[in-house]
Amino acid sequence: MAFSGTTVDISGRFTMNKTLSDSSDEILRLQGINWFKRKLIAAGTISLVVKHYKDGGGAEHIDIDQTLSPGGIGTREERTLDWAERNKEDSLFGYIIGRSRRITLEEIDDEYLKTGWTADSVEHGLIQSLVSSDTPKSNTTWVANQIWGVEEVEGVRRYVRHVFFTGPGGEEIRGRLIYDYTGPV
Repeated sequence: MAFSGTTVDISGRFTMNKTLSDSSDEILRLQGINWFKRKLIAAGTISLVVKHYKDGGGAEHIDIDQTLSPGGIGTREERTLDWAERNKEDSLFGYIIGRSRRITLEEIDDEYLKTGWTADSVEHGLIQSLVSSDTPKSNTTWVANQIWGVEEVEGVRRYVRHVFFTGPGGEEIRGRLIYDYTGPV
C-alpha cells in the first residue's frame, strides 16, 4: 500500500521492508548491540507506529513506538523538532543524546542524505534526526545522522530514512531504511 502522507504528517503504521532496505547489522554491531540481539532483529519484523502532531504551543513532535516480533524488543522515540539536545537511556542503544528538526535540502551537506526524495518532501522540508552515544555513560562513541522523508521506491511512495553512521573507529556507513505503509494510527 502506498503512503499518501507527507513530511507535514508522517503518522501511520509501517513495517520495515528488509528486502529493499540496506542491512543495518554492521551499524548495530558498532553501536554495541550483541550478536544475539542482532540476529533477532535480522530475523524478525520491525514495526513502527508513528504519531506526528503539534502540541498546544505549536511545537512539532514525532513519537514512534518501534517493536520487533517475535522477540519482544521495543523502543520508543520521542522527537521534538526544535534541535534541542535530549538525553535518554534507550532500552536497545543505551545512553544516547538526540536532537531533531525540520531541514531544507540546501542545509544537508552530505550528497547521499540529499538524494531521492519526492518533490513534496523537498517542498515541505525533511526531518533530521541526529543521535549519538553519550560517551561518558556508554563507553562508546558513534553518531547516526538520519534524514527522514518520502521516496518513490519500486513505483510506490514509502517512508524512508537515509542514514549516515560514523562508528567508534571512524567507520562511515551509509544506508537506507525503507518502510511499507500498513495503515493509519
